[in-house]
Amino acid sequence: MAKKTGEKYQAIIEAAVKVIAENGYHNAQVTKIARVANVADGTIYLYFDSKEDILISLFHEKMGEFIRESRERIEKAETATDKLKQLVVSHFSHLSTHVDFAYVTQVELRQSNPRIRQGIRQSIKSYLQLIDQVVELGMEESVFRADIPLFTIRKMIFGTLDEAVTSWIMNDRKHDLMTMADPIHELFIHGLKCK
Repeated sequence: MAKKTGEKYQAIIEAAVKVIAENGYHNAQVTKIARVANVADGTIYLYFDSKEDILISLFHEKMGEFIRESRERIEKAETATDKLKQLVVSHFSHLSTHVDFAYVTQVELRQSNPRIRQGIRQSIKSYLQLIDQVVELGMEESVFRADIPLFTIRKMIFGTLDEAVTSWIMNDRKHDLMTMADPIHELFIHGLKCK
């Protein structure tokens, strides 16, 4: 199997995102992914074991970009409150500008089999750890409540962001996702504020 790097690998990943977003995972044929990537069908199998492996790999690649972008924005902010704002903005900004990836994450991965869910778990865990770091800093700065378990706060933040994007996708993106960033950040800050 070829190394998972290089122009052809990236072309296949990009094509897979597009084809899966347009057709759904179950109707996304490997031959169509190959055609969109402008590679021979057999080339796909030099990089991937199966269509499941393509979905898992594209999630790792694209989620890695998403996390790097979020981390860069967060690191530029100084306070925990500002870092939380950048987390929200980054989440919505990335997915609203990468609509096909948003569709894959919010719709197709929800219907996936246990092998795929297991395969993407580490990438999701990395993002949840980024949320934890922001929340823990807020607790250290005494601006976020420390009487609520970190696990609960993480679920509240991720669940809210995730549902906002899912609703946006399922309603045919009828509103600007970015308009939700400020109100959601305000809700988080008021809910987490130390009493």
